[in-house]
Amino acid sequence: MKSVAEICSDLIRFDTTNPGSGERPAAEYTATLLADAGLEPVVFEAAPKRTTVVARIAGDSPDALLVHGHLDVVPADPAEWRMHPFSGEIVDGCVYGRGAVDMKGSCAMTLAAVLGMAARGARPRRDLVLAFLADEEATGDHGSRHAVTEHRELFDGVSEAISESGGFSVASGGHRVYPIAVGERGTAWMKLTAHGVAGHGSRPPVDNPVATLVHALSRVASHRWPVRLTPSVAALLKELGEVTGRPVDLDRLDEEAARLGPLGSLFKSQIRNSANPTMLDAGYKVNVVPSTAEAHVDGRYLPGLREEFLETIDELLGAKVTREFVNLEDAPDAPYPSAFFDELAGALTAEDPLARPVPYVMAGGTDAKSFARIGIKGYGFAPLMLRPDLDYFGMFHGKDERVPVEGLEFGVRVLTRLLTND
Repeated sequence: MKSVAEICSDLIRFDTTNPGSGERPAAEYTATLLADAGLEPVVFEAAPKRTTVVARIAGDSPDALLVHGHLDVVPADPAEWRMHPFSGEIVDGCVYGRGAVDMKGSCAMTLAAVLGMAARGARPRRDLVLAFLADEEATGDHGSRHAVTEHRELFDGVSEAISESGGFSVASGGHRVYPIAVGERGTAWMKLTAHGVAGHGSRPPVDNPVATLVHALSRVASHRWPVRLTPSVAALLKELGEVTGRPVDLDRLDEEAARLGPLGSLFKSQIRNSANPTMLDAGYKVNVVPSTAEAHVDGRYLPGLREEFLETIDELLGAKVTREFVNLEDAPDAPYPSAFFDELAGALTAEDPLARPVPYVMAGGTDAKSFARIGIKGYGFAPLMLRPDLDYFGMFHGKDERVPVEGLEFGVRVLTRLLTND
């Protein structure tokens, strides 16, 4: 049976860049591993080569748990990397390559845990649904959204789910803090358009849409969003105070995030909404004032704050700029405290006596948003023990992305504890 590091390396070697040539080769590899273990994977495509794999394992309870991950990755420029981003090389105890953290390493842990269970004849404590999805790095239209609309029956009986962006270790003194995501910020990707009067660039402008849009973007970029503490983030701050032995000052959260370093990264982007201009498109010639100008903004809002976010955006844009959504997704959250959260925490502490599991809200978004549409409560839990010198957040979409082999092996042990009675 292949080791988790070998599976991770194999998956990385499939170039599943999104946008690109699709996920099909990685999906076929995944389906073959599952079939060889005696499972009956279902393979489907929302578009040519945009391939998803789903498999179900009967357990002791029909109350099913979904374990999902995505097979696509963001682009990587080989010139910027220490070694080729799709080499899957194992160097200095780490598997290198695009997707090592986000999230082929997690998919490899799931596969290794399930293959190990099958080899031992171990039965899961509850039905398991495994989903290896396309298109998470875009909108999910060819992946999770397609899965929940066109293949809804594959997820019958699923009440909870686990996936990426949680369960990783953050070193803190004599402890290792493990954030378990119980929610994530909503997504509001917007296309902005300003209309005006076309004319010669040498003449005084009548109504220059480029200037109108730039002024609006400046207001958006410079806006200081107010702190909004959701219950889950407030709980995290309380836990961090207990871990460090010094209460977090709620009136100085930006300064506290800086003071706490890596631990501060768990909340500095989760205490307020945000909106970042990311793309601009206007004009076609230097001496022509165009009639329109366009831009894109990546907006994120905390659970329960969608309307406040949109009202603020409209005030900042002003009457001359219109917006339309490229992607709008609610901010899902999962029960906390809860018995299932305690199960996740217990699996971590059983494998790491120094573990301090804490609740966490993700700054970005995952496929959990799609599964929330059909009532599945998602938790960020892809257990990974990291070396203190590895910046987990910095490796997401960054160069020289890598994951420790021993960290992957730890994750397999934690998942096995969670999924079985072994």
